[in-house]
Amino acid sequence: MRTPYVPHFFGEDALAKTEGRFGWLTAVVASSIAWPQDDVLVEYDGVDFLLHGARQEDGHRFAPCISTPSTREETSHSLSRLYRFTSILGFFMRGYVDITSSNWGTRIIRYAAQRDNLATMLQNGTRRFSCNHMPIIEDDQVRKALAFFREGRRLEHVHEPYSFLSYFKVLESQFRARDRVEWVGKNLDLVTEERAVARINLLRAQGVDVNNHLFESGRCAVAHASVDGNIVDPDVPADRQRIAADLHVIAALAKQYIKIDAEVPDEMDLFNTRDRLVPWYTLMASEAVQTMRAGGALNDASEIENLVRSTVTVCLWPDTPPEQFRAMTFLPREAGAGGITFFLRNERGTIYLAFLMDVQNGRMHALLEDGGLRADSDITEQDVEDHARYFHSVIGNRIVELSIEGVEPVDCDVIIPVNIIPRVPEEAIAEALERFRAGKQLTPA
Repeated sequence: MRTPYVPHFFGEDALAKTEGRFGWLTAVVASSIAWPQDDVLVEYDGVDFLLHGARQEDGHRFAPCISTPSTREETSHSLSRLYRFTSILGFFMRGYVDITSSNWGTRIIRYAAQRDNLATMLQNGTRRFSCNHMPIIEDDQVRKALAFFREGRRLEHVHEPYSFLSYFKVLESQFRARDRVEWVGKNLDLVTEERAVARINLLRAQGVDVNNHLFESGRCAVAHASVDGNIVDPDVPADRQRIAADLHVIAALAKQYIKIDAEVPDEMDLFNTRDRLVPWYTLMASEAVQTMRAGGALNDASEIENLVRSTVTVCLWPDTPPEQFRAMTFLPREAGAGGITFFLRNERGTIYLAFLMDVQNGRMHALLEDGGLRADSDITEQDVEDHARYFHSVIGNRIVELSIEGVEPVDCDVIIPVNIIPRVPEEAIAEALERFRAGKQLTPA
């Protein structure tokens, strides 16, 4: 499954990307994920998607919407593309995003927010929303599974029987009947979701064949109404309670199929498993990568020669980097077991930023305590300001991103400070500048 870098543009930068482009399809969405407050344009799988910030402006509250470029003639195709995008976006962010209405216009249309009891409105704050490395769905069968899963999640707290049916369709769309029965039989014991496990155990304790129960008392009872057959009667509370309890099982199975069999990760799966350093491996000898992945040490600096010769740009995602954080020089420091520590030096040699490239675990770490301002250099106020902003922003959980031209950016793990109370960066910058002007201290405390 491809999970490439997804560029994000926020606020005015997002709107600048839409200027001069005529023809947009805009969809109003119901969403349970934390929606951004500011506009965010993401470039996903070669297509632009503008997520309208859900915010108050000029007395109006904007509804969560998504716009994508489209001609009038391509409206149906573009709407299908939006459905596919909302399917993977909701699954990746461990919720749902579903389209409620859409409209085409020569320019982007914004809608006022309406009260929608089908959605849970959570807000993500400004410049924080990220669907970076969201999987690219290229298999049409997987696309269908995600579409039915989107419906299932949307309906969970609205209409449990129809939610059950949508989750069942995730499996039904992937297997012929006999193969589906075999798959469910093998996977019931692999379910880990607590409520699903409890329901499975209860049914088995009652002597119920869970596999057959999900089909006859679930799928068929919801989809059909017959004189003698099993149905979910809307007027019988026990029927609704039964299907609500079984819903946990079929939802867990549907999610298990998508994650394990279809190999579609959500954001937490990717956080735990993604090797952040893959883009830089192309600049290193394959033997060196294999050695460090196995926990060994780099044998010869020539094995990372292309990396050493590269210049690196450092930014606090998603901000534009300051000028002297562009094209920094790569300086290897130490090759240890499974990784390399290195400095990045600005062009004037006044700022050093330290990092650990942990190849064994596929992680990059910013080493704040090992970097700083070089005391014997010609330090300027701009040096103090840029380094203080970097230092205190990283302490405040900002993401550091390292970029080399020609390869995808590499992100550092977020630093979780221990026994430190993070400061407001702008206040810390002002204090650092004051100390510098007084000649008392050159580096942030």
